[in-house]
Amino acid sequence: MTPTPDTPTPDTPTPEATTPQPVSVWRPNTPTLITASTPASARADVPTMDRPLPTGLRLPTGAPLVVHLTGHGGERWEPGVTRVADGVALVEVTAAEPVTVRAEWRVPCAGATAYWTPDTDASRWLPPSWAAPRTVSLASGAPVASLVGTGDRALCTAAAGEAAEPVRVGAGVVEETGEFAFTVERELTPDGPPFTVRIDLSGRHFAATLRDVTDWWAEGTRHPGVAPAARMPAYSTWYSLHQNVDAVAVERQAALAAALGCESVIVDDGWQTSDRTRGYGHCGDWEPNPTAFPDPAAHVAEVHRLGLAHLLWYALPFIGRHNDAWDRFKGLVLREEPRLDAAVLDPRHPEVRAYLTDKVARAVEEWGTDGVKLDFLDRFAVADPPPAPPGADHATVHEGVRRLLADLDARLRRTRPDVIVEHRQPYVGPGLWPYATMVRATDCPLSPAENRQRTVDCRLTAGPLAVHADMIMWHATETPEAVAVHLVNALFSVPQISVDLDAQTPEQLATLRFWLGIFRRHADVLQTGTLEPARPDLGYPLVRAGDEHTEVIARYAPLPVALPERDGPATVLVANADEDPVVLLVAVRPERALALVQDCRGEILSETVLDLVAGVNPVTVPTGGLLTLTREA
Repeated sequence: MTPTPDTPTPDTPTPEATTPQPVSVWRPNTPTLITASTPASARADVPTMDRPLPTGLRLPTGAPLVVHLTGHGGERWEPGVTRVADGVALVEVTAAEPVTVRAEWRVPCAGATAYWTPDTDASRWLPPSWAAPRTVSLASGAPVASLVGTGDRALCTAAAGEAAEPVRVGAGVVEETGEFAFTVERELTPDGPPFTVRIDLSGRHFAATLRDVTDWWAEGTRHPGVAPAARMPAYSTWYSLHQNVDAVAVERQAALAAALGCESVIVDDGWQTSDRTRGYGHCGDWEPNPTAFPDPAAHVAEVHRLGLAHLLWYALPFIGRHNDAWDRFKGLVLREEPRLDAAVLDPRHPEVRAYLTDKVARAVEEWGTDGVKLDFLDRFAVADPPPAPPGADHATVHEGVRRLLADLDARLRRTRPDVIVEHRQPYVGPGLWPYATMVRATDCPLSPAENRQRTVDCRLTAGPLAVHADMIMWHATETPEAVAVHLVNALFSVPQISVDLDAQTPEQLATLRFWLGIFRRHADVLQTGTLEPARPDLGYPLVRAGDEHTEVIARYAPLPVALPERDGPATVLVANADEDPVVLLVAVRPERALALVQDCRGEILSETVLDLVAGVNPVTVPTGGLLTLTREA
């Protein structure tokens, strides 16, 4: 729902009797707030004006929520507010001249446990209000955050509507008052999109408020859909082979992966170079290493014969020093990265976009691949890009990036309408949804807890995209139980396996086969069911997803597991990734269920009828094992 700033509507709240200025808060390098009552002699040469905007929402204290809007650089801007649901309002600002608009509001910081953002690198602790804001753009991040309180209820969830242009998002505890302040700031132009902020004070589970944000972002956005293979387990060559890839090795792993239940293979870095020293100095020409891949089309055809889709890796922004293209494009870069032996190309130039589109499209058009893995798009997010080069047809980098991805998407879909395109954290925002099929958690090798947190974070705001775990690897001596723990930590995403399958023990392979079967059999509920993770402040020690028929619960700490209401799903799966085998099931009322307990390899340990009592019911489920409850009608 979009408000008309100059025309009151029935949903427009009446101004409060008083709109006091917020208590002053110290922030580094922030000028004194200038308001309508500030004498002209005390104002700077550049116009700055503060306008308090009542939202019609009420804080838990009963006080009205007022958003303080500040315009810097212009006075011809108009705010409006619309109630869109109980406890939810949409603030919108339009401008008749260029102006930087900043919105700030505060909520009582009472019972707060975590500050959630889609940037998993950020601590879940509450930041101070003087912490530097994060800049969100098309190539980095998403403009959404939630202050979470006890019971995983959102004290305030806020999101900006802008999906491409840079937005500065800040938040933190106001030491002077004990409140929590939210700020959103961006530049407005008369011909650009309006400034919109969605504020949710409904007090629901934070995951529910984030689902509503993604629904809001999705309004008017067209997505081409997700190819079925993108939601099935995959094999990646990165951790298992690194740059030591060739057609023979990839095809051998693909054959083994297909037998275990994988449906795609992702050939990562190394296919384009004979160099094996890592780094990105050999990116940019994107020609297959003739020794390792003498016939790329025949290699892809063999992978297809094995029953797998084939994806090829591209570090899209990089031009390496050891490529023929270096001399051609070294003057059209955003910045050099000597540590990586490469530079980041400038997508504002049509020659750059045409070159990259031609190179990447070749994989689909000539070699028959099913898709591409586009890596390092976040490198386009340069804080201070150089002026647009001569011949550039876009003034800003984010406009160039959008045009590059749109051109590439159109080109790929002409040959393969169901093309698979992988993006990864941190480029996860809604502005990229039309150009991606799936989004992967960023690299976290051998870190199952981090993989869990990253995949859950991605799931909460991924919209239509399939969410993939970072490649799952383990040490050769890992126990089958530990292998299962790695897999269960990625349970609510698509697993990418990246170990040498030829080197696995029969027990490790049995574990892999069992859990990949669970991923496949319950893909719908695990990936698109209603997700409800618990305790973001503790890294989600309990996560559940469900639909009307099935609920899957994963336990990563020795916590009790509350069963859904008796009239809910008929099947309940409980995966135990904790070392404590005693799982405490908490039932609302007495009921009877068939209980199947399997170990990490899928071996049946017991199959009994349980008469559950109202309250706590202990059941033994080994580490890496699975409990399946089939409830009687």
